[in-house]
Amino acid sequence: MTITVRKPTEAEKTEMSKKSVWGCEVSEFDWHYDSEEECLLIEGEVTVSYDGGSVSFGAGDYVVFPKGLSCVWKVTKPVKKYYIFK
Repeated sequence: MTITVRKPTEAEKTEMSKKSVWGCEVSEFDWHYDSEEECLLIEGEVTVSYDGGSVSFGAGDYVVFPKGLSCVWKVTKPVKKYYIFK
């Protein structure tokens, strides 16, 4: 399984700005994705570790987490993101 991190298109920015917002302070926690999640970070920095590696991302990044992924989130700067589960 792979986490995709990239810059969003203008259309994705517009669409994501209509979605729910989630925020988190500096912390570390385990997470499992029962559904695919797409998110656009508004602010903050995160490193996510999973079987197969780790990936870091921050404000302005568009991230896709695959269904079935188990990982550890390490929030190094408080996060705010738009998100949708598919």
